[in-house]
Amino acid sequence: MKYGFWLPIFGGWLRNVENEQMPPTYEYAKQVIQSGEKWGFSTTLIAELYLNDIKGPEQDSLEAWSTAAALAAVTEKIEIMTAVRPGFHNPAVTAKMAANIDQISNGRFTLNVVSAWWEEEARQYGGIFTEHDERYERTEEFIHVLKGLWSQETFNYEGRFYNIQNAKLSPKPVQRPNPILYAGGESPKGKQTITELCDAYVMHGGTVEEIEQKITDMKTRRSKTNNPPLSSFGMAAYVICRDTEEEALAELARITDVKENSGYAGFKDFTSKSQLEQQIQLQDYSVSNRGLRPNLVGTPEQIAEKILQYEDTGLDLLLLQFSPQLEEMEFFSKRVMPLVEEKRNSRILEK
Repeated sequence: MKYGFWLPIFGGWLRNVENEQMPPTYEYAKQVIQSGEKWGFSTTLIAELYLNDIKGPEQDSLEAWSTAAALAAVTEKIEIMTAVRPGFHNPAVTAKMAANIDQISNGRFTLNVVSAWWEEEARQYGGIFTEHDERYERTEEFIHVLKGLWSQETFNYEGRFYNIQNAKLSPKPVQRPNPILYAGGESPKGKQTITELCDAYVMHGGTVEEIEQKITDMKTRRSKTNNPPLSSFGMAAYVICRDTEEEALAELARITDVKENSGYAGFKDFTSKSQLEQQIQLQDYSVSNRGLRPNLVGTPEQIAEKILQYEDTGLDLLLLQFSPQLEEMEFFSKRVMPLVEEKRNSRILEK
């Protein structure tokens, strides 16, 4: 299992807690990523939203791509996975920017391709927001342009959404044939796009059974294409790790005490503009990306056992959220990560 974390660019992950002691500033983001790299985390995911979906649209948040470029220059090993939404970007310019950040990071920059869900944000920032399947059709063309510019000396493309004439891109990305393209999707159209054009699959939080079913389904879909197997399966999860189960459950109760506020401004669009496989309630939305569904709540021992259950399904990347970020990441790295390794080794010896 590889351990990643969401970069705290919104000031936290909890919609019912006003101040999580993790300010949405570059200095704090730099401290988190450099510490995470030191503590053994392999990946950070930088979400791309121009409005703050966690603390409310009127609150501060960092822009993903400029933050990623800055962090690429002050880190050495960690993968920097940054979201990109085709409705807000020119694909040729995006290909150039991504190649540049990949050069800055010496091959550590990857993309999480997101077809978007928040109509109000698109209205405020001039993004293109159409019906669900058309958003994915745009995404498919967007990816064709990215890959073409990254791989060909002179690239031409004429599609429904994009027209590229005699374009050249140099320098190319360090990664060949392209920076890893992660994507998540639960609709039939989303899964089709991912299996045909992307490299890895990332999921919202789900139970062990839900994740196992999704991985099996995506492997089957991928096997019907001419592409190599998906390189990774990742899942979002929120961690509450305490010395006792009682302490962990008390924290869970505290953060899910729903107070409808501006942090829930995107709830209606998230549930109505996406095609979700599981219905979610306001309590699930208390933590972003369905992070509570995996139930990584309890003692280090309990959480380590649950991580191994996910590993058995074929999951190989956890994209974790913590609050407050630094303190909880350090606790997890020292108490849970070594325990997972120890338990895995014990299993091997028993066999």
